[in-house]
Amino acid sequence: MNQHQFFTGEIFDAYRWFGAHIEQNAVVFRTFAPNASRITLTGACNGWTETDLVQDGRSGFWSVSVPDARAGQFYKYRIYGPDGSVTEHCDPYGFAMELRPACCSIITDLDEYRFTDEAWMADRTASPDAPLNIYEMHLGSWMRNPDDANGWYTYDEIARRLIPYLQENGYTHVEFLPLSEHPFDGSWGYQNTGFFAPTSRYGTPAQLKILIDKLHHAGIGAIMDFVPVHFAVDSYGLAKYDGTHLYEYPHSAVGESEWGSYNFIHSRREVRCFLQSAADYWLTEFHFDGLRMDAVSRLIYWQGDPARGVNGDTLEFLKNMNRGLKARHPSALLIAEDSTAYPGVTRPVDEGGLGFDYKWDLGWMHDTLEFCQTQPDLRPRDHGKLLWSMHYFSNEHYLLPLSHDEVVHGKAAIVQKMWGADECDKYAQARVMYLYMFTHPGKKLNFMGNELGQLYEWSEAGTLDWALAERPFHRFFHSLCKTYVENPALHADYAPDNFRWAENHADAPCVFGMERRANGETLLALCNFADSEQKFTASLPKFTILLDSNAAEFGGTGETLAVSRKDSLCTVALPRYSAVLLKL
Repeated sequence: MNQHQFFTGEIFDAYRWFGAHIEQNAVVFRTFAPNASRITLTGACNGWTETDLVQDGRSGFWSVSVPDARAGQFYKYRIYGPDGSVTEHCDPYGFAMELRPACCSIITDLDEYRFTDEAWMADRTASPDAPLNIYEMHLGSWMRNPDDANGWYTYDEIARRLIPYLQENGYTHVEFLPLSEHPFDGSWGYQNTGFFAPTSRYGTPAQLKILIDKLHHAGIGAIMDFVPVHFAVDSYGLAKYDGTHLYEYPHSAVGESEWGSYNFIHSRREVRCFLQSAADYWLTEFHFDGLRMDAVSRLIYWQGDPARGVNGDTLEFLKNMNRGLKARHPSALLIAEDSTAYPGVTRPVDEGGLGFDYKWDLGWMHDTLEFCQTQPDLRPRDHGKLLWSMHYFSNEHYLLPLSHDEVVHGKAAIVQKMWGADECDKYAQARVMYLYMFTHPGKKLNFMGNELGQLYEWSEAGTLDWALAERPFHRFFHSLCKTYVENPALHADYAPDNFRWAENHADAPCVFGMERRANGETLLALCNFADSEQKFTASLPKFTILLDSNAAEFGGTGETLAVSRKDSLCTVALPRYSAVLLKL
């Protein structure tokens, strides 16, 4: 590794140098700790005694070669700080770790499994015209394993169950909540101690590679949540790694996040190399097809607050990281979870942007769910909430998310959020809302359980209610996903003349019409959010019905869609809480 480039923040593969690397009949351990007075290795390879690492001059680079050490052995670093403190740490660049609450790193052979997905990787595309229907999931609570004490399937075991489900239901990608090692189950992986270590909850790095390889052979992309903003406070992790604030800010006012974690100090070039190398690691070594970056607003503004101004150091880090990742992985997707109005998030860095492929449209999510929670007689007043998103849609490449954050902490499950107490009405409104979502421009993301129509919040300690998979709502969602993928007009979001609001000559403020066009295909979605029959009147040619949310097979009333024609106008009478997708 070029040490000068490390200190100037230019390295994207620092993990090839740091960490524990198997070299012939020895393992070389390397770490960066510029303020440590002494570092020793302790582990199974030396009988848990202390073996000193040697510093290269005063560079902060420490290393030792241990003969006969082998893959699978546990180890830690014992770091002596400049103040006389002694703390045991896992390896910041370690490739595997023990299951919590244990915290040793594990010597790992990254070449143990070889991918066979060459065709997938060669054909992979980040084209904005391709369908993108993401199934977001927490791997440990998707389905419980009755034969495991913790209820978990391993990465390769879950592949046999997950892949057929994704294929059958029309998902193009699966997005995993962070799989990097973390000590607290309730953090869902968003507070890491092992940024290069797939969590041992579900097996080994080789088993994760098997899962991704099988996904690719099945035609499904894999995205992982990546956390470049903060890390867990556990003493064995990155906190005061060399006895000083090496990875974090030295002052609590900016060093501690609202989640009780430590914020990375991105002004340090060594920290930048650590994070951008971690991002590259998941894309290179595990063939992930994209990264969804968490809490991007914290990388734009100080503490994520626009009132505190842009944080120039973190913004520079983000731009350089995204530019470097796209240069190395042009067909991988970089997705921003960003709630701000900062411009150019999805423009290339060289054109003044931040370099993401997509940005979560959290404004669309908030407005849509708030509208659906409003009692029907007040919805005409608020109909602009469903129109507003298309005023700014052309500013960025957007992804419409109904994510894990919306079904936890008292926010209620998606179907629960619908107005009213009647379960049938809630499901009917949810079907309308989802047809509106899948016909609205923008890529799609839904958290697991949304497709089943669960009526209770998600918990990482539980599992999905799989009995709901036999219910009508799931059949509707299945048909909706398939329809989205099979019709180019619904996913050619940025083609010229792809979208327009359809004018309704009838006075029906709770009926929304969206016309989508691409490749000679024209579709019209009509959504009635009112609790009474509403009419849509326009000059329409003949049409066929692609999807009817009120069909009996989906749990609706099964009423036949009433259509009448007079002169040049066609009137479609939509039953209460119903939506249709028409092919003109």
